[in-house]
Amino acid sequence: MPDKPLLEIRDLHVGYGKKPILRGASYDVMPGECLTLLGANGSGKSTSLNAVCGFVRPSSGSVMFDGTETAGLPPHRIFAHGIAQVSQARDLFPDLSVEDNLRLGAMRRGGRELSQTLEGIYARFPRLKERRRQPTRTLSGGEQQMVAIGRALMSRPRLLLLDEPSGGLSPQFCEEIAQIIDALKLEGVTMLMVEQNLNLAFRAADRFIVLRDGQVVDGGDVRAMAGDHDAIVRNIYL
Repeated sequence: MPDKPLLEIRDLHVGYGKKPILRGASYDVMPGECLTLLGANGSGKSTSLNAVCGFVRPSSGSVMFDGTETAGLPPHRIFAHGIAQVSQARDLFPDLSVEDNLRLGAMRRGGRELSQTLEGIYARFPRLKERRRQPTRTLSGGEQQMVAIGRALMSRPRLLLLDEPSGGLSPQFCEEIAQIIDALKLEGVTMLMVEQNLNLAFRAADRFIVLRDGQVVDGGDVRAMAGDHDAIVRNIYL
């Protein structure tokens, strides 16, 4: 694995109004790895992702993506650098078809390349190909999550941000999402993930960090912690 981080977060401070959420968080994401952010509600996990993709503006600190400072850039500029997020809300257009939602992920790419990328998404998500003409609102929650992930992948991101990818899904769909993430890992997609389902969090991650009150308080290699997940849980919630 390369020794230079793809993403470098340094002393990041973010708040909403006068309420501080991130208070000096620092961490790296290496190329090709999946880093999972763990922590109790309100610890700053989703805020951290939103700061990386530009949905919230840091009050201070640095977000370096492949050597370029992106903190404070608008979301469309950050997206153009190769960062795509699948948010908790999914942010789909419910009355548009599945295919139209997917195509929105690759608006910068046209013609044959877009068609090839779309076929690749359908190969990854055969169920979406079957439903490609349906309004997205007619799909189940798990299928809509597949559309959200597929749309992000249509941009061929260099960094994929996943905010609670299993949130609100049935065990069957949690397993399907886990298999999708497994495949992305094998393909070398770099991922930064927030996930409350610890089974999925540890299955997917190479490393994890624990946020508490907006600061990084712990972290490590998932394989080195195998069998000791109880200790991690205690660090998160106690």
